[in-house]
Amino acid sequence: METVAERTDGYDLRIADTADQLAHAVAEAMVQKVSQTLARQAHFSLVLSGGSTPQRLYRLLASEYAQGVEWQRVHLFWGDERYVPHDHPASNYRLVRETLIEPLQLPAENVHPMPTHLAVPDDAARLYEGELRAFFGETPRFDLVLLGMGADGHTASLFPNTAAVQERERWVAVGEAPVEPRRRLTLTFAALNAAKMVYFLVIGADKAEAVRRVLVERAPLPAALVLPSAGKPVWWLDRDAAQALW
Repeated sequence: METVAERTDGYDLRIADTADQLAHAVAEAMVQKVSQTLARQAHFSLVLSGGSTPQRLYRLLASEYAQGVEWQRVHLFWGDERYVPHDHPASNYRLVRETLIEPLQLPAENVHPMPTHLAVPDDAARLYEGELRAFFGETPRFDLVLLGMGADGHTASLFPNTAAVQERERWVAVGEAPVEPRRRLTLTFAALNAAKMVYFLVIGADKAEAVRRVLVERAPLPAALVLPSAGKPVWWLDRDAAQALW
């Protein structure tokens, strides 16, 4: 791993040669952060991302790093969810259940998936916000949020030029994706920017131009608007995703 800071004022940039090396580095950093946090508080709140990028990470956490964390004290939340049943192949919850929750045998009370069973998605968004408010109180101070980024600069289900990107009050909104399944639930900037720490995990050459636009040009893409007040995001990139930075 190497750390590059001179081109990324306001960001903590970490680059690995391969996606596998990156997953191991993120897992090690997460284990350290969770352990340090649990030494001074009762539980750790972790927001998970979906999609293919974090699968390696989740499998590592549930295997090689399973003994490094007091998982019974970790509460899982989701950054976004496709509005499909939880057993659907496209469900972010299903991915996490199969790669992390079941292998680690996490208690059900620690798992807080986004609801997708209501007829009206906006009702589900409000229901999930209510669960977050019951857990956190006035501010959703997640200990760590894991996010990805698409080639269009979206993160979570905050896609460019959609209503969810404009939301500044609600913590959870209905997002609309350009591909199926189009209807999503997503945390908003109001929730993401209240987090104590954010990790972006980005791999692949198809993301390189978006990475450059966010980190160098500071283009107003959704991913660039995730700037927690508590500290700068950490951008974890493989060499392919970082190739346009120089």
